[in-house]
Amino acid sequence: MPQKTRDPAFRIGIEEEYLLVNAETLALAEAPEALLDACRADLGAQVSREYLQCQVEIGTLPCANVAEARSDLQNLRRTVSRHAQSFGLAPIAASCHPLADWKQQSHTDKDRYNDLRRALAAVVRRMLICGMHVHVEIDDDSLRADLMRQAVYFLPHLLALSTSSPFWQGQDTGLASYRLTVFDNLPRTGLPPHFSGWQDYERSVQTLIDLGLIEDSSKIWWDMRPSSRFPTLETRIMDVQPRIEDTLMLAALVQCILRMLWRLRRRNQRWRIYENFLVAENRWRAQRYGVTEGLIDFGAGAIVPFAQLAEELLALIGEDAEALGCTAEVQRIHSVVQNGTSASRQRAVAAPYPEGSEARMRAVVAHLVAEFHDGL
Repeated sequence: MPQKTRDPAFRIGIEEEYLLVNAETLALAEAPEALLDACRADLGAQVSREYLQCQVEIGTLPCANVAEARSDLQNLRRTVSRHAQSFGLAPIAASCHPLADWKQQSHTDKDRYNDLRRALAAVVRRMLICGMHVHVEIDDDSLRADLMRQAVYFLPHLLALSTSSPFWQGQDTGLASYRLTVFDNLPRTGLPPHFSGWQDYERSVQTLIDLGLIEDSSKIWWDMRPSSRFPTLETRIMDVQPRIEDTLMLAALVQCILRMLWRLRRRNQRWRIYENFLVAENRWRAQRYGVTEGLIDFGAGAIVPFAQLAEELLALIGEDAEALGCTAEVQRIHSVVQNGTSASRQRAVAAPYPEGSEARMRAVVAHLVAEFHDGL
């Protein structure tokens, strides 16, 4: 008899990138090696340097549910913050420092990052940005490829809910996520292509490997990709979140969307595939406006307010949120739609100050330092 296919575990892992600032001046500061050593003593491989010396990256362990992820992420944030304080520093979890100049930052002297600097030249030097990645375990290659193809539709929704980078070098960019503008300058970014299946994906990646252009799929930086290290789908489109509760909301949404698509597949149903050209229009709208304007509903042929889209998404994943034990976390979408994302909150903090003033941006950074500790 044929062996029954095992259901996916849908375990999750969360990666966040933080910027370090001087606790008094609020300017970006490089992380001393002693700080990383202190963090590693408590957290092991769950903390590491990032491309720039003012950045650190953390990653949770594989978590069965969002409750486990909450506990691990709280510990990671607390530990990084505690050790940073010992060095007169403070972490922020926003995708751009509102005031900093990328030209004044130094990259980490590490083989991987030195190779990136050589390969990507001036493009990578502007990467003074931070993101968050959510891994969802799907231990079946064919299923991972199929769900990625369908989940592309929802990537703009996740971006809109995550936007936290309206300022760049002291100026309001007019965008809710300026980070994506910087990141999209790299090659092999943006929406993932529509592969016909896992073998099609592997064949395409192997072409670049065989040509010596990349050493493995970790140098492919799509908004969603099969992880090069784990049997997961890795969603990468989101800005990093100042508040831990918003990180957990986004992680829960990613987990639920993928479970919903898997559940439909078991019923011989599937999400309609739209051309990336069309989905990219929603991606742009999310990048530009966050949740303050609607996205295109291609089935309805109309631009729909985000509040309506949020209700429809919650209805789609309600069964999955209950099964995964994260109903409270996904319901937080109501608060984000009503009160705005971090981009809106940062602009509200900046509003009373003269435009272009350093005091204006310092107030925003102070706000981000405070928000890092919310929920800890």
